[in-house]
Amino acid sequence: MQIFINDQAQEVSAQTLADLLKSLGVAQEPAVAAALNGQVVPRSQWPQHHLQEGARVLIIRAAQGG
Repeated sequence: MQIFINDQAQEVSAQTLADLLKSLGVAQEPAVAAALNGQVVPRSQWPQHHLQEGARVLIIRAAQGG
């Protein structure tokens, strides 16, 4: 299915937000947040959020610095 990840169209086979983030290699990073269709999804709920055609996923990585 085609979804948008950080505004970039991509074909994915992942069925859930958790599966997608694992396939992208970011699920284990401690400072990662994700939103699905404009709603922030707590990490504990990633497995329950199913992706659909045209879904919009925003992945945010916190960074330190000054």
